[in-house]
Amino acid sequence: MAMNCKARCGKFVFLAILGVAALGGVVMGLWNWLVPALFAGGREIGYLQALGLLLLSRILFGGLRGHGRWHGRRWEQMTPEERQRLESGMRSWCRGRKIEEPSGGDAGKAD
Repeated sequence: MAMNCKARCGKFVFLAILGVAALGGVVMGLWNWLVPALFAGGREIGYLQALGLLLLSRILFGGLRGHGRWHGRRWEQMTPEERQRLESGMRSWCRGRKIEEPSGGDAGKAD
């Protein structure tokens, strides 16, 4: 049975939060394992400090910009048929159905 859009979006948000939490744990573990051993004044950090370090590295090295510029350029390079197929795919994503490729011609078209 197909999940509705709210369930899919909720699942995505839950997995994103879980991923960030796990990544924070990895950063904390690596920091606490390496920094005190490599540097004389290096101290261990807590979980929230590891999340802060993760955010700081994102700001400094990755920026806070979205990926909208790339998508905009990609959209401009698409043919009208590709744009229509992408739009219908995004609409059907929330319904949980796959898109059937048009068989050619207007016989199966419903307005």
